[in-house]
Amino acid sequence: MIKSDFHERMPADPGNLHFVGIGGAGMSGIAQLFLARGSRVSGTDIRDTEIVRALRAAGATITIGHDARAIGDADTVIVTGAIAEDNPEYLEARKRGIPIVHRAVALASLTSHHRLVAVAGAHGKTTSTAMIVTGLRELGTDPGFVNGGVISSLGVSAMPGSGDLFVVEADESDGSFLLYSPAVALITNVDPDHLDHFGTESAFKTAFVEFANSAGEAVVISADDAGAVEITPRITGRRVVTFGTRTGADVRLHSVVSGPTARFGLTWRGQEFYGELRVPGEHNAVNAAGAFGVLVSLGCDPHDSLAAICAFDGTGRRFEFRGEVGGVRVFDDFAHHPTEISAALSGARAVAGNGRIIPIFQPHLFSRTRRLAAEFASVLEERADHTIVVPIYAAREEPEPGVTGELIVNQFHNRDRAEYCESWSAAIERAVSISRPGDIVMPMGGGDVYGLIPELLDALAQRTRARLADDADPGGVT
Repeated sequence: MIKSDFHERMPADPGNLHFVGIGGAGMSGIAQLFLARGSRVSGTDIRDTEIVRALRAAGATITIGHDARAIGDADTVIVTGAIAEDNPEYLEARKRGIPIVHRAVALASLTSHHRLVAVAGAHGKTTSTAMIVTGLRELGTDPGFVNGGVISSLGVSAMPGSGDLFVVEADESDGSFLLYSPAVALITNVDPDHLDHFGTESAFKTAFVEFANSAGEAVVISADDAGAVEITPRITGRRVVTFGTRTGADVRLHSVVSGPTARFGLTWRGQEFYGELRVPGEHNAVNAAGAFGVLVSLGCDPHDSLAAICAFDGTGRRFEFRGEVGGVRVFDDFAHHPTEISAALSGARAVAGNGRIIPIFQPHLFSRTRRLAAEFASVLEERADHTIVVPIYAAREEPEPGVTGELIVNQFHNRDRAEYCESWSAAIERAVSISRPGDIVMPMGGGDVYGLIPELLDALAQRTRARLADDADPGGVT
């Protein structure tokens, strides 16, 4: 993978833009913004996804597969650190002397004249960003935004907006969140991750301190997360608003009841506020508390802010319902860190009732799998009924000898509750064979595991048709 380079500035007139990996969560949103500005946009991706098709419909020219010729007459090439050093478009751009700009640099340039809200954290930031955007829109503003997932009520992950406010999900994985100059920074947690980039937990935490201290108006930060609590005293010269369940939090979350929805109370400046989200899970109530902290820090009325946040009805790939066949419900989730998995499965449990939860888990990154195999196994064994693990999504990494998804399965205390499948087709066959009405089957991970869902739903439908046929003719004619 290439090393993320933030030194190349965005040209004042970027001209025709080419995105390498345009269908990615972050890249697609930035491409949408440039399309909305009237820029000519091209790009490549390895799959023809719904996101790719939406960008085409908006005017982008997109090639499936990486090809040097796809650059065409581009004046600026936008990349991420996830592309390979031998990517043909990257090499062609270097050969032709075309400016190669990191996506975060491009986004920072787009937001530089706005009152910026930037959301960071190892997990929870996509949902928190969507809650803030939803709340601001419900309150009558029209913020621009770029999120790491589609906001369900809007059907998009990015919009240019028409006002002064702009909200971004800020990516800490490669340190690019330090490029922004936010008015308000939200830190959902400082749970050490991405140590492949930062090297040490200390360096990871120091980056969050730097991010917090870049905020011009306020920092909203978790009072529950140990890493966030550790760095809070190092935040200087800013108004700090803490949120969480801990006594003494500025926005204190309490009385959480999680079922198909999440009901909760908030205490803020001696006043009590109560809300009910349209999505399940205590983790979403925590996210709502953080979003509330941001809105009141922006000067919004607290009662109106909570009511506005409660209009949020989900984001793509965050416990997203994808279909029900034969009584088996299929949900899709982006969770790829043990803390995220615990939260997602807890929310699923509130919805499953007496049904079982069967995740099809795709580990994300070889380094993370090696480092956290035992933690993955612990949370999956505790929260799920039966886990199917599929091969690792490499993303920006090269394979490591001996590191496979089987490492996680081997860490289960009860090996009957987990298995490793070498292929998606084998995982689908196994999930269909063990699932029964009332169960939730949940493809889960930060990679492309969602791609198996159409085949999974089709296989469930085939099984249902076969059973109906057997019921109609149980013994045949004698």
